[in-house]
Amino acid sequence: MLKFTVGTAFVSVFLLSSFLTKQKPTAKTARENYQTYCSSCHGEKVEAFVDRKWKHGNEKSDLVKSISEGYPDLGMPSWKPSLNATEIDELADLIRESLKNVDQYKFASKPTSNVFASEGQTVKLDTVATGLGSPWGLAFLPGGDMLVSTRSGDIYRIEKDAQKTKVTGGPTVLAEGQGGLLDVVLHPDFAKNQLVYFSYSAVKNEGDQKLSTTAVMRARLNGTTLTDQKVIFTALPYSKTRHHYGSRMAFDNKGYLFVSVGERGNEKENPQSIANDLGKVHRLYDDGRIPEDNPFVKDKSASGSIYSYGHRNPQGMLKHPVTGEIWTNEHGPRGGDELNIIKKGANYGWPVICYGINYDGKPITNLTAKEGMEQPLTYWLPSIAPSGFAFVDSPKYPAWKGNLLIGSLRFQYLNRCVMDGKKVVKQENLLKNVGRLRNIKQGPDGYLYVSVEEPGYIFRLLPVNQ
Repeated sequence: MLKFTVGTAFVSVFLLSSFLTKQKPTAKTARENYQTYCSSCHGEKVEAFVDRKWKHGNEKSDLVKSISEGYPDLGMPSWKPSLNATEIDELADLIRESLKNVDQYKFASKPTSNVFASEGQTVKLDTVATGLGSPWGLAFLPGGDMLVSTRSGDIYRIEKDAQKTKVTGGPTVLAEGQGGLLDVVLHPDFAKNQLVYFSYSAVKNEGDQKLSTTAVMRARLNGTTLTDQKVIFTALPYSKTRHHYGSRMAFDNKGYLFVSVGERGNEKENPQSIANDLGKVHRLYDDGRIPEDNPFVKDKSASGSIYSYGHRNPQGMLKHPVTGEIWTNEHGPRGGDELNIIKKGANYGWPVICYGINYDGKPITNLTAKEGMEQPLTYWLPSIAPSGFAFVDSPKYPAWKGNLLIGSLRFQYLNRCVMDGKKVVKQENLLKNVGRLRNIKQGPDGYLYVSVEEPGYIFRLLPVNQ
């Protein structure tokens, strides 16, 4: 028999009532249920999970069946005991809604015109050069000529009248997989010293194996001939893989050369270790010497040229025209491409944190953030496979002023990022289905130039009066 004193009667009765009354649990949202029941096998972000070939169909009825009944023989459990019909229905709707994020890149057809309209800006593709294969790097020479590096190993000097001539004396490259002759940049004082820098996949034989790595060669350009060649940087160790070379370069305002190097497909050992050069951004003097104030230069166990680490495969790099900061974009796996500002000594997290999943559909990590690791300015789900990129500060494109333009290799278009300082506030798909867009640069003449793979075009983007 329960007894209460007068002073505590009300409180005691309330507590007893709460104890005896079965509380109804708070309903979970579809996204919360995805996190609880799906993310451990399919990754944290449903937007990455949906970027796949659907073996059992992706219509709503197919999804409801998969969630309800599962495919136990394939490791997919039935969630009917854990989720009611409404929750299963809402989870299917979440997946269907997320599919629209992938569908936005499924452009219906090839362009039928060389004129492309965007929000406030229409441009026309003006052909500068053709037959370049895979034109990777673009550099503008004084006087209006252009240097183009192609992945097959050829270098072209393209004159203002579109005549192209091969340049001799370039590096020997391993043009296999993603390797070859990659980026090209001019020395900031090129007009006086004629120095040019090439990044490429260097090769060496070790026993019966052919190994490769990212390297940088400096040379002097005289017309269409390179002389005084010197390899100023070689990323160690060499690897037997043929992908994730990184290989973009940029000079900052102080004349330091930044070089990106991919982790060569070995994410378990390379990007988080400062004892090797892979999965890093490096900073060098213009002759390859290591700056005395690099973040790990006094650590005897570290590679002194490292400026930042924890990278996967940065294939875009530039100096911001206003702030002078070095910006990169890099490839994620299935989703999780990133836009970053490179900071001294910073860890960018790969593969400890990631917004994507593996190519086989399994999670790489359950973490998208961790203390001591940088967050990207933005990331892409699904992966667009970003390439070269440029900030627009030319008055020729008033509607794009201050925007960031990034090439997409996977979906074959130009991605426009509207920026508010360092924040991406809006994106637009331009030049849809133009081809694998490898690079974009703003030339000294104020025009934008894009390179497109196979058969290999350089286009000038001419503004069209509206």
